[in-house]
Amino acid sequence: MSTSEVCPMSFKPKQLIVASVAGLVTAVIVAAIAIQWRSSQETPAASPQGTVTDSPVPSAPSQAPGVIESPPIVVRPPTTGCEITMAIVQDPDPPLNVRRAPQVQEGNIVGQLPNNTFISVVNEQDGWLEISDPVPGWVAKNRTHSSCPNVRQPIQFLPGGNSAIIQGEIIGGGSHSYTLEAEAGQTLTVTAENSIFPYIITPDGQLLGDDVNANDDLTEWTGMIPESGTYTFELDSNFRGFTYEFLVRLE
Repeated sequence: MSTSEVCPMSFKPKQLIVASVAGLVTAVIVAAIAIQWRSSQETPAASPQGTVTDSPVPSAPSQAPGVIESPPIVVRPPTTGCEITMAIVQDPDPPLNVRRAPQVQEGNIVGQLPNNTFISVVNEQDGWLEISDPVPGWVAKNRTHSSCPNVRQPIQFLPGGNSAIIQGEIIGGGSHSYTLEAEAGQTLTVTAENSIFPYIITPDGQLLGDDVNANDDLTEWTGMIPESGTYTFELDSNFRGFTYEFLVRLE
């Protein structure tokens, strides 16, 4: 063992004299004694892999007890299990055939529709949509794009989180609502840049804040929760529908 490998040890002058006089063998013996003494004075720490090391244990960063940073949860509306009332033609091989009956059969085509045409849906059967407008008949559902017209869905933050990103789409008429449990005195922030701003409705059915939706250009609202209960973020369709995305933060 070289002198540099044992330099952390504390040697007395007398030990150094012995090492120099006695030669290499004595130096090795002294070094071994010094290492044994050091081991008796220090408590080795276990490494994450379970091995033992004498390196110092890094201190944990200061953090308030119980505080865990979590990213916003992304909440989207369901797209199945609901009654479709309107859809948009999105046929990979347009135009879309409108048929007299819900089956592919020669001679039962009653019309054709170009892509991006809105169609009114009155019934759904085995992968087919019965439509009333603009041409009565049946179309293949997998050649259209649709959404659930009416949605009411709770917002539940991730453990330790306090925010959520709401993303969705309404095609045709309908209303999408998202609910959040809040306590009086908490601060609510809603941000909807480049998107439709939701109505914020209190537990008693009133709009939260006079400025909410008073301005079509509103992109953010922050305020204190006046009472505990269920708050609703509501988006009402303008018949043709729209996509939306907004952030909800509760502190």
